[in-house]
Amino acid sequence: MTTTQRDILIDELSEAGAHVVSRGLVQASGGNLSARLPGTDRFIVTGTGTWLDRLVPDDFAVMTLAGEWVDGAERASAEWKLHQRTYAARPDVAAIVHLHPQHVLLVDMLGAPIRFTTLDHQYYLGSAGRVPFLPSGSDAIADAAAQAALEHDAVVLAHHGCSTLGDSVAMALRRALNLEEAATMTYRLLRAGDTTTTFPPEWKDNILTA
Repeated sequence: MTTTQRDILIDELSEAGAHVVSRGLVQASGGNLSARLPGTDRFIVTGTGTWLDRLVPDDFAVMTLAGEWVDGAERASAEWKLHQRTYAARPDVAAIVHLHPQHVLLVDMLGAPIRFTTLDHQYYLGSAGRVPFLPSGSDAIADAAAQAALEHDAVVLAHHGCSTLGDSVAMALRRALNLEEAATMTYRLLRAGDTTTTFPPEWKDNILTA
């Protein structure tokens, strides 16, 4: 049997799902993952209620950027519009990781911005957008997240979670991991009474990473 691009992306998303659950960035069936099918107007997205650390090929739905179901799991994630609208707004994005990480949400609920304090945070993220609480699965949250994605590769969704974008599944995942680490460090800095430390501004536009 020939391995297709769809098969490869499903394998990558399944590995990413297992990783984020093992790292505690999401619980069981919380969150959802997707990838654009190259050269088409379609994307694959995890189905509703699927456990991200137990994904199999039948757990993925294929949808068009117009919002039409094509194949696979009969019920796409309730958040499919969140992915669809961002792909439509950002043709350069090939994958989206949507999670519910604890420290990202804690820092946001404290009313503080997530600070990017390390080289990796600045290089892979640099900034994060924010969307106030809007109903899950609604057009409103999908449109607001897509608008924020025009300027950021990471978007915090208040009292909900976050989405990170990439030109590959690996990059979207890397950004998700860096966003939660940045939020964790921000939370610890706040606990220590520090409200100002951030990456040296004079180096923000002149950095290299391994």
